[in-house]
Amino acid sequence: MSAATGNLLGSYLKDRRSRLDPAAFGLPVARRRTKGLRREEVAQRANISPTWYTWLEQGRGGAPSADVLNRIAHGLMLTEPEREHLFLLGLGRPPEVRYKAVDGITPRLQRLIDSFEVSATIVKTALWDIVAWNRAATILLTDYGALPPGRHNILRLIFCHPGVRAVQDDWMKVARFAVGAFRADAARAGAVAELADLVDELCQISPEFAALWRDNDVSGHGEGVKHLRHPVLGSIAVEYSAFAVDGRPDLSMIVYNPIHLADADRVRALVRSGEAAHG
Repeated sequence: MSAATGNLLGSYLKDRRSRLDPAAFGLPVARRRTKGLRREEVAQRANISPTWYTWLEQGRGGAPSADVLNRIAHGLMLTEPEREHLFLLGLGRPPEVRYKAVDGITPRLQRLIDSFEVSATIVKTALWDIVAWNRAATILLTDYGALPPGRHNILRLIFCHPGVRAVQDDWMKVARFAVGAFRADAARAGAVAELADLVDELCQISPEFAALWRDNDVSGHGEGVKHLRHPVLGSIAVEYSAFAVDGRPDLSMIVYNPIHLADADRVRALVRSGEAAHG
């Protein structure tokens, strides 16, 4: 077995260890034969046995546990992508997802969705809070900017907003699909505990949501066709596609694109006219 394909985990640990500056941790820098931290220093920061850490770098001792890898990731100050790579090398799988509340999106991502003139685009969290949208979404879907603070949640809109309900061609089909996809998204993002308050709230407000939630259906939100009864455009069909936001497992982007060219032209005209959105 070559060095390039041999102990990949050990090589990665040694490389990350060599990149750390001892002075940044208040450690002496004199009399070091190699750059970076010593093995025992990483082990101490990770709160594991120096012998066990040494074995990992040497490719001995078997597969480490997830807890050990998390401790080492902390000790080596790994970023989330680096931590994921550590798990893939050590256990052959990514780490369990850690849900984090969303502060917003980058200006670059906002500029990207703003560039989609006729494609209504939203960015949502794992709990289906909408954190960004473009002008086409305001025209075609809902005027999210006019909603009260804290009401930018897709499930709240579907089950509690009469205007959003009215434009759905088949509201019950949409509602059932949304509940199933929401359940899957929250679990995938590790946000099962965080969804409890939202689910309790919706169960109290909407008997229809409560019934659908009890069904325990799960569905994917990859792509499909959505039919709307728009107050200005009339009946319109859009294709939707969901995309992951790179480096942000807590976010996904959904793009709604008019199927027919004539509908796209009419959406473009509304966007350029600045006409107020429905909903």
